[in-house]
Amino acid sequence: MRRGRVLAALMLAGLLAGCSDSTPTRVERGVYSEPPLPAKAVPIGTDTPVPPAGGEQCGDPTASLRPSTAGGPTIDAIRARGRLVVGLDAGSNLFSFRDPLTGRIVGFDADIAREIARDLLGNPDLIEYRSLASEERERALQDHTVDLIAKTMTITCERRQRVAFSTVYLRADQRVLAVKGSGIAGLADLAGKRVCVVRGTTSLDHIRRDQPAATILTVPTWADCLVVLQQRQVDAVSTDDSILAGLAAQDPYTEVVGGSISPEPYGIGIPKGDDDLVRFVNATLDRIRNDGTWTRIHRRWLATLGETPSPPAPKYQD
Repeated sequence: MRRGRVLAALMLAGLLAGCSDSTPTRVERGVYSEPPLPAKAVPIGTDTPVPPAGGEQCGDPTASLRPSTAGGPTIDAIRARGRLVVGLDAGSNLFSFRDPLTGRIVGFDADIAREIARDLLGNPDLIEYRSLASEERERALQDHTVDLIAKTMTITCERRQRVAFSTVYLRADQRVLAVKGSGIAGLADLAGKRVCVVRGTTSLDHIRRDQPAATILTVPTWADCLVVLQQRQVDAVSTDDSILAGLAAQDPYTEVVGGSISPEPYGIGIPKGDDDLVRFVNATLDRIRNDGTWTRIHRRWLATLGETPSPPAPKYQD
């Protein structure tokens, strides 16, 4: 009987409490903070010393060796191996990226590499791709971990001290990518803004010299730059318009703006001293300029840049 009275009292107390307390139940909400930066992202403040413009002179850095399909030690080694080892960026839209349907690496640079493999090995698919960050390109060539680099690599006198280049296979211009309606229309508007640039690129040196009032965030890949722009962790991205067009194609809320900050002539990077391979690559580039292959590849992948231009005319140093 005593236990029953206690239970009844407790039930009555709970009922009265429920009737008298009209305060709604409080729901604890999550606490949201700014998303983390990509791995290996490094900010560079405006107080960091700006690198001087390169003073190394080499004549015309875009002049290369005359084309030849004759053999040589490097070519013989590649043919004995049975595949061409190519360094590129497997996440660079329009240039070299993995097709979600086939799983194959496709894009403008990938197709250029396939044409080299076609001439060298008789089969455009005898390629082993190795994905590299921009800052890893020169080291990969110096260590001979790749036969060549097909990765939007600008030819400069400074780089030619360490690696060799083919003739120019594409010309681009450094510009700016911004969110539509942001008020950013070019280089001048980046003063006091946060700009994303990939390490190991000529774009980084140009933006720091030409707009020292900008705060720079360096990241390993251009895909990282698109992510931090979408998350509003930076105000803009600056690099070659060909690369920016690939980023803009992935996000309709962005646009390429402004005039040319710097011309960017692309060459196939090759280990220094592998002259037979340089000449062979130049022979392939010469073929695809003349037989219409270059134009077909450009129309397939880079039509977003506008009307397809004529292939860059080669310049030779010998």
